[in-house]
Amino acid sequence: MSGMGDGYVGTAQDAVRIRRLQKQREAERRKIQELKTKSASGKDQSGLLQFGSSTSEILDTAFKKETVGLVTREQYVEKRVNIRNKIEEEEKEKLQKLKQEEEELQLQKRKKRKVKGNSRLSFADDLENGSEEEDAENKSPEQKSFSLGKFGKDPTVETSFLPDSEREAEERAEREILRKQWIVEQELIKNEPLEVTYSYWDGAGHRRVIKAIQQQLAPEFREIRTTTVENLLYVKEDLIVPHQHSFYELIVNKARGKSGPLFHFDVHEDVRTIADATIEKDESHAGKVVERHWYERNKHIFPASRWEIYDPTKKWERYTIHGD
Repeated sequence: MSGMGDGYVGTAQDAVRIRRLQKQREAERRKIQELKTKSASGKDQSGLLQFGSSTSEILDTAFKKETVGLVTREQYVEKRVNIRNKIEEEEKEKLQKLKQEEEELQLQKRKKRKVKGNSRLSFADDLENGSEEEDAENKSPEQKSFSLGKFGKDPTVETSFLPDSEREAEERAEREILRKQWIVEQELIKNEPLEVTYSYWDGAGHRRVIKAIQQQLAPEFREIRTTTVENLLYVKEDLIVPHQHSFYELIVNKARGKSGPLFHFDVHEDVRTIADATIEKDESHAGKVVERHWYERNKHIFPASRWEIYDPTKKWERYTIHGD
């Protein structure tokens, strides 16, 4: 490419671009050569730093040049310290100069790139491409591998398991709404009228539909007139249900007793199995209302001997008809 007449075929724009690239590369080579010359001349002038020489050798050489005749121990130590400090300062100055020169070169390159980006010439793109190709050649393989692609988010990745404050707030609000709805529904259920068929038991059954037990039974049974609510027991499926347990609790938990469910309070007969006491029928037995004193006197006699206190933690999965 020394001349355009050596068989070169191309447009005038190509020739201009080639000349610009040649000038640019020659200028960079000159600057690199000047830096090398300056560093070499600095080493020769100081006479202290030589290639392959250790720090101790450099100190000895400098000490010999500056010391003549015999010296005291204090003078020897002082000169050694001064020479070491002088060498370290010279090295720091040289490093700073090299850094400054490198920074100046980087600034000049950036300015040239800006000028190329702002130029409106038709061959500006060709020049920019040429400089980018040259930079790409100077890059290491690791830098090239990093510059091949850009990192970004993959929209197809499942992210529902990641923490999301907005989604969690929506879920909390929805749970609160459902909780309030459940409370309202349970209050409506509690306020619904419930018909409970029971039998007042004093050794024989006297079936009634519960409204107010004491008001119903007092005219007919003299022992009920003077008793209190605490002295009345409610027995269902051979279990004595304490006063603190409500019908609502028995229904919701679907509690079971020894001989049937505790949560069915209606009574009906199944004629298909009425003759076989060993088969559990789907009807619920009428709960018994018993006066406490009668129970204390007769708890050793069937059926009171079979009764026991209701325990919510105890499960009665098997239907029994014996005293177990």
